[in-house]
Order: sequence, then C-alpha cells, then structure tokens
Amino acid sequence: MKNFIGTGDIVVLTAPSAVVSGQGVLFGSLFGVAQADIANGADGPFLTEGIVDLPKVGSQAWALGDAIYWNGTACTNVASTNKRIGAAVKVDAGGAGSTTGRVRLNGASVN
Repeated sequence: MKNFIGTGDIVVLTAPSAVVSGQGVLFGSLFGVAQADIANGADGPFLTEGIVDLPKVGSQAWALGDAIYWNGTACTNVASTNKRIGAAVKVDAGGAGSTTGRVRLNGASVN
C-alpha cells in the first residue's frame, strides 16, 4: 500500500520540553513514552502502544484492568480531569513506597 507509514506503536514526535528515556508525555490526546533522551523541540521516538512501567501516585492501590489516567507527572486510577492512557495490567496493593505501576497503553488518550 503506497500510503502506509507504520504500525503506530512507535511514533516520531517533537518533544515539548527536554525529556529522558522512559518519561511519559501527553501530546493533546496522544500519550507516549520517550524511547530515548530527546532535547526540547527535537524529534524523537515515543511508544504509544504496549506495556510499560510508569511512575504512579504513591501508595495508590490498583486492581487488574483499572482504567489508568495521566495527571501530568504520574499515573493514577482517578479520572477527575486527567486523560485516560490505558489500563492496569498488574495488581498493586498500594503499600508504602508503591510508586511504579504497570500499564497497557491504549494508543490514544480519552477523557
């Protein structure tokens, strides 16, 4: 097919600020995880689909399949005004120090 660009699981996007590899970034309704360190204003690869470990709101309990949202710096299972980025794929009892969660990214965020 002459107009096929790619599968869309990794997309080259312009970083809105300097980002480090593994950092989550919301681009309007598209959430991606930087695959490398990317300078402010530079183009770089962002993972938009797949399973990743991301920072989460500390000590928050997650159940398998919980809708997961991005609050600008971390993942949460609280919708509020946050953008939905995927679903929890690992149970987390939310004990003290629980600051990383496993998320299946859904490719595009929704409210």
